[in-house]
Amino acid sequence: MDKYCSMSEDQSDAARQQERHYYLLSELQTLVKDLPSSFQQRLSYTTLSDLAQALIDGTVYEIVQGLLDIQHLMEKNLYNQRQKLHCEHRALKQDLVRKHRQSLQMCKSHNLAVLKSTQRAETEALDQRVKEEQRMMDEKVVAEMDQKVLDQQNTLEKAGVQGFYITTNPQEVMMQMNLLELILKLQQKETLSGSLP
Repeated sequence: MDKYCSMSEDQSDAARQQERHYYLLSELQTLVKDLPSSFQQRLSYTTLSDLAQALIDGTVYEIVQGLLDIQHLMEKNLYNQRQKLHCEHRALKQDLVRKHRQSLQMCKSHNLAVLKSTQRAETEALDQRVKEEQRMMDEKVVAEMDQKVLDQQNTLEKAGVQGFYITTNPQEVMMQMNLLELILKLQQKETLSGSLP
């Protein structure tokens, strides 16, 4: 009798999973219609079916949410670093202006031309330093964001999410972003309807 109950539960579970798969696939097919046609054409029935299969137990939703949380923290941290650098630069410029103003007040008229030339050179040097430090910060931000994309691709590929693999090809990255958008929209819909597993 226990063997029969176990088989019946397995069949019932398989039927629930199949029903959920069909539901997810149908929802994905509906959501895909909102994407640009060039991306719609690349999302075959098989791709959507495999994606629906990966979403059945809700684990991928949790993974995606975790990746988003990490990304948002990193973005906030990078933004704060950039703001701190901007504030440091503003303070340096204000200090230089104050120093130049004091020097001008104490300067004898026969040294004025030399002083102004020196101050102009100091201002240009500071402007160049600020520009270079901002460029380096921006490059750091881009490099860290690029690395985060690769980490996310790797995580989602290892989780078996259809369409995710490590790539720097802009069209493939855009396709993956569209897949993520589909996953997030579907997660939001399921959260609102209370149908998450």
